Amino acid sequence: MYYFCNTLIDYDPRQGMKITILQIDTEWAHPGSNIAKAEAMAAAAPKSDVYILPEMWATGFAATSPADAYTQAPLEWMRSTADALGAAICGGAVAMETDGTFRNRLYFATPGGKTLHYDKRHLFTFGGEHLHYTPGNKRVVANYGGAKFLLLTCYDLRFPAWARYNGDYEAIIIAANWPESRKDAWLALLRARAIENQCYVIGANRTGHDLSCTYPGLSTIIGPRGETIALANGDAEQNVTADIDLEQLRQVRDRFPVLKDRDSITIIQ
Repeated sequence: MYYFCNTLIDYDPRQGMKITILQIDTEWAHPGSNIAKAEAMAAAAPKSDVYILPEMWATGFAATSPADAYTQAPLEWMRSTADALGAAICGGAVAMETDGTFRNRLYFATPGGKTLHYDKRHLFTFGGEHLHYTPGNKRVVANYGGAKFLLLTCYDLRFPAWARYNGDYEAIIIAANWPESRKDAWLALLRARAIENQCYVIGANRTGHDLSCTYPGLSTIIGPRGETIALANGDAEQNVTADIDLEQLRQVRDRFPVLKDRDSITIIQ
C-alpha cells in the first residue's frame, strides 16, 4: 500500500507567489559548471518566492549510472542559495542511501536549512532506470509561503492517479528531462493534470543535448483552467517566471466544484 505524506516546511499566509523555472542546458557530468550556470540564472531572474530546476539538473539524467552522477554538491548549493535568496529552491539529483541503493530524488530546500524530498515513484523502465534506482513510495506535499506543492518527477506525469488531488495542494511541481521526441505529450499531460485537479502545474524541463536525447525545454506554468500563464520562448536556456494566485484558485474550485464529483480510488501495490 502506498501512503501519502503532507510535510509542512514553512508557512506564511500570503495569497500569491512568484515562481521562476530555471530552464538550464545541463552539461553532462559537470556539476560544477551546471551549478555556476544555475547560480547565474537565478541571479538574473526576477526576485521570486520559489525557483525550480529540472530533474538531475547538475549532472544530466544518469538513468543507468547513478554512482557516477552521485554528488552532494547540488543539494549543498540549493540549501545555501535558499538562504542567500530568501526563497525556496527545488531541483532533482541522485541520492544514495546508507545501504548503497540510489534514488532519483527531488529536493525542496527553504531558507534556514529546512529540506524535504520526494523520491521518484515511476522509474523510466524504457530507459532502464528501474534497474539502477529504487522507487519511492511516498507522495510528498511541500507547504511553503502559504502554498502547498505536490512534488513529482518526469515520468510520474503520465500517471494521473499518483497526482490526484486529495484536498492537499494548490500546485504540482514536475521536474523533468523530457525529450524532444515526446514534446507534444509533455504539453498535453501538463495541461491535463492542471484541468483534472483544478490546480497550477509548474513543469520545469531542461534544454540542450546529452548522450542520447535532445530536449525541447518548453518549461511552462499552467493555471487551474488549463490556461498557459507562462511558456519558455523556444528551446533556449532561460528563466520562465509567473505569479500564481491562490485566491483565484479558490474561486475556480468554489465556482466550478468538479472535484466533488470525483470517483473514489485506492492506490495499491
